[in-house]
Amino acid sequence: MNSVRYIDGRVNTVAEVGKAGTDEVNEVRILVEKAAGGDVEAFGELYSIHLDRIYRYIFYQVNDRATAEDLTEEVFLKAWRSIGKFKWKGYPFSAWLYRIARNHAIDHFRTRQQHKSLEWEFPTGDDGPELKAEEKQMNRLISEAISSLPEQQKQLIILKFIEGMDNREIEQIMGKNQGAIRVMQMRALATLRQKLAGGIYEAA
Repeated sequence: MNSVRYIDGRVNTVAEVGKAGTDEVNEVRILVEKAAGGDVEAFGELYSIHLDRIYRYIFYQVNDRATAEDLTEEVFLKAWRSIGKFKWKGYPFSAWLYRIARNHAIDHFRTRQQHKSLEWEFPTGDDGPELKAEEKQMNRLISEAISSLPEQQKQLIILKFIEGMDNREIEQIMGKNQGAIRVMQMRALATLRQKLAGGIYEAA
């Protein structure tokens, strides 16, 4: 299996699966079947295809590149050990990987009792220093607001708005039905609006 290739703290991958077309879905299915039969090279291809998304998902939770790299490696090791038990149930292979990553991240926080705040790096333009300072302040408020959400709501916000998943995919990863997901999303967004409004007024 190939090792992780990090460049300037970011992941460099061969490919990234988004809304995959039919050919890509079939390719992943063939690779999964080969890997389940013990084909290391096939699993290496799956690793390259999904590495970027899994690393990003973990990074947004732990807010530490070295930790995210270590946890990502551990997630794929777990996946390799368990892929022989993987069953197709109408969901993409990536949903299975996300579930492993989610559970591993939760275990990480439980065993180390660490709850670091998220400090995401939002892109900034070439505007003046005053506007950049305002953007930095807003980004900090957003990061703190998301970090303060209950664990389940934080997971949902990351999957929905950072990873761009639909409720059906989130249902498979979080183990909650779509009705519960919609309710949780409304509560999380309402809480975020309230926290951001309070933070903006306090910072003004």
